[in-house]
Amino acid sequence: MPGRGRCPDCGSTELVEDSHYSQSQLVCSDCGCVVTEGVLTTTFSDEGNLREVTYSRSTGENEQISRSQQRGLRRVRDLCRVLQLPPTFEDTAVAYYQQAYRHSGIRAARLQKKEVLVGCCVLITCRQHNWPLTMGAICTLLYADLDVFSSIYMQIVKLLGLDVPSLCLAELVKTYCSSFKLFQASPSVPAKYVEDKEKMLSRTLQLVELANETWLVTGRHPLPVITAATFLAWQSLQPADRLSCSLARFCKLANVDLPYPASSRLQELLAVLLRMAEQLAWLRVLRLDKRSVVKHIGDLLQHRHSLVRLAFRDGTAEVETRGKEPPAWGQGQREGEVGNNSLGLPQGKRPASPALLLPPCMLKPPKPICPAPPVSTVTGDENISDSEIEQYLRTPQEVRDFQRAQAARQAATSVPNPP
Repeated sequence: MPGRGRCPDCGSTELVEDSHYSQSQLVCSDCGCVVTEGVLTTTFSDEGNLREVTYSRSTGENEQISRSQQRGLRRVRDLCRVLQLPPTFEDTAVAYYQQAYRHSGIRAARLQKKEVLVGCCVLITCRQHNWPLTMGAICTLLYADLDVFSSIYMQIVKLLGLDVPSLCLAELVKTYCSSFKLFQASPSVPAKYVEDKEKMLSRTLQLVELANETWLVTGRHPLPVITAATFLAWQSLQPADRLSCSLARFCKLANVDLPYPASSRLQELLAVLLRMAEQLAWLRVLRLDKRSVVKHIGDLLQHRHSLVRLAFRDGTAEVETRGKEPPAWGQGQREGEVGNNSLGLPQGKRPASPALLLPPCMLKPPKPICPAPPVSTVTGDENISDSEIEQYLRTPQEVRDFQRAQAARQAATSVPNPP
């Protein structure tokens, strides 16, 4: 096709027309060089004024995505599919990743931070849609450090100016308990260990609410608390057959991992239940311990709010009630008001010395680490003050020399400067 010229690369005259995105292009059939491009219009005004722009100068060509960003977007989509999130969640997480990647600090960050950014975008999306997902679960999937993840998470929330609600504890309990393999009989789960899902979920929610009211959840990872509450709820529904089962065996039967602090959260929950049991007369005479109190969890949860108020007090309750004798039964009580006797308490008496309702970190503060005493290094070249030098003078000659040196220094400092 001599009328169309030659290829600028190889000089061939075999030029053919090829369509690319519905635009005709002139391409060399020998080397593949694009000799002439098609034209595109960028805006309606350009189209109306018949101004044409080549494809390489159009916005579609300029907005190219780097390989690092492409890899991050794939990781976001893969993580959403692993978590089986709805398609709308995936689109939102991708949009957040693209917004964060526009900042120069994110683009220049290390690969580890960009990997954590993937999980942060997914977690923000789940929190905004009230989807029960914990930060620990994301860290487990990405093999990320929890401290690094939390710091980057707060940085991204502040950087993008997002409003992220806190995690809904009730939804997390429902989702987490649904993963327990204790609701159907199987070869690995004996029949006496199978429990009704709704009963177990209802009692677990009550125990988690009790833990939240007594400061056992605040500032802590929720899964160990939920695991301990689920274990107590499962035991209390059939205590005769299940009191001999340990927490580790329970998690193995349920096919869930045992969180490390779950044993400590279990002991804290049992301590709260024992304090509440001391307020009921028919339980106080039984002298319950942490094993036998599980049998009466149903009764304790039935009067949970009243028992918590009686068993615990805040820091100002002692000042307000000091010096006041408790009124006898019936005195100062309005009609229809529930008194202590509805809980089986002796008439005219209240349990003495309720415990302070404080977070565990305040009840058992960590021992302060005493700093090591500073090591004094004496070299002999230290300056000696005038008040101390007199202690080192021994002979009259030394005293006279010191007085002359002191007088000479004073005379030198008192000479006025020349004009």
